[in-house]
Amino acid sequence: MLAKWPFRGSNLLFALMLFGMFIPYQSILIPLFQFVKSIGLYGTLLGLILVHVVYGIPIVTLIFKNYYSEIPDELVEAARIDGAGFFGVFRHVILPLSAPAFVVVAIWQFTQIWNEFLFAVTLTRPESQPITVALAQLAGGEAVKWNLPMAGAILAALPTLLVYIFLGRYFLRGLLAGSVKG
Repeated sequence: MLAKWPFRGSNLLFALMLFGMFIPYQSILIPLFQFVKSIGLYGTLLGLILVHVVYGIPIVTLIFKNYYSEIPDELVEAARIDGAGFFGVFRHVILPLSAPAFVVVAIWQFTQIWNEFLFAVTLTRPESQPITVALAQLAGGEAVKWNLPMAGAILAALPTLLVYIFLGRYFLRGLLAGSVKG
């Protein structure tokens, strides 16, 4: 929407959304903890998912805006001439062309969420903590038997590795789409 249908204040809105990428996790941790607790999602996987969705909006917006800006305006105009409205253009023209952008966003978000530790350790309870927290607890505070943490690290890295093996070619193609004008 920000790339094909600019409106008054759209550049400001885009800049404010991108500003979210530069806010460090640590600076918002206490208010975020209080907010998640106040809405009753502390300690749940749903609360952690909500935090990651909100924190992922800036980078996802940037990726989609860059991708959509490369879609020829002629396609949008042709759909409008054929009588498609805003949602019709989006559904029938923009969305079918968006597969590479969706793949990039899915891989990027999956990798970021899978490897994230700070939100996972502070916003969940032990029964719902992700693998990164469990992996950190394997090491413990005493003499470490390295075979167990290393085996855990390999198991923790396996899903991300598989995602990149199977979707890596789409990731690079989708990431570069919209990077060069002309």
